[in-house]
Amino acid sequence: MNMTWMRRAIDRLRASGQDLADDERGDVPGWVLITLMTAGLVVVIWALAGPALAGLFEQAIERVSGF
Repeated sequence: MNMTWMRRAIDRLRASGQDLADDERGDVPGWVLITLMTAGLVVVIWALAGPALAGLFEQAIERVSGF
């Protein structure tokens, strides 16, 4: 009887461990998607704001240096 209880406990632990492993693997595509979307937003914002930021920088340098 004691061996049956122990065997069931071991099987439950294995099943729990497998569930945890499956949960972790399922999260990877979500993080990849978030990373790609963030990179895409950075590229779009940079493309739109880049020229304006470059102009601001040039104005600041001209004011400081007096050219």
